[in-house]
Amino acid sequence: MISKDRIVDLAQSFLEGSTNYLIDVKVSSTNKILVFIENDVNVSIQDCIQLSKHIEHSLDRELEDFELEVSSPGIDQPFRNTRQYYKYCGKEVDVLLKNGEKIKGFLEKVEDTKIEIKRSASKKPIKKTSTEKLENNKNVFLFNEIKETRLHINFK
Repeated sequence: MISKDRIVDLAQSFLEGSTNYLIDVKVSSTNKILVFIENDVNVSIQDCIQLSKHIEHSLDRELEDFELEVSSPGIDQPFRNTRQYYKYCGKEVDVLLKNGEKIKGFLEKVEDTKIEIKRSASKKPIKKTSTEKLENNKNVFLFNEIKETRLHINFK
C-alpha cells in the first residue's frame, strides 16, 4: 500500500513556494489516492493537473498500481486548515461547536487561535455559554472549541 506520508511529502514539496496549499490526503487500502489542495483565490484545473503529474511521475506503477485524483475540496466541505478561515473572512459560515451548539453567522475576524462570528438574524434566542463572549451580537470562539466550520450555502 502506498503511504499517505509519502503522498503528503510529494504534494508539499511540489506546492512549496506556490499560492496553493495542501488541505488533505486520503489513501485507501486499494491505493485510491485523493489529494485536496486550496488557494487563497481559487484552484485552477491546471493546478490540479500539474500536481497530479508530479505525484504520478514520482510513484512507480510497476511496484504498486494506484488511482490518483487531485482536486479542491469543494465549497460544501468543512474547513481543514486555518488558512481557509482567512480566505472566507467576511462570508457567512456554519459553525458546529464541540459542545453541539450550531452557529450561523458572518466570519468577521480570524486570528491564530480564534475566530469572531457576527451571528445571522435568528428566530431562536441567543444563549450565552461559558465558551463564548457575547458582545453586540458578536461571538469569539477558540479553534479548540470548534468541531467543524463550513461555508454557508443558500439554496434559493
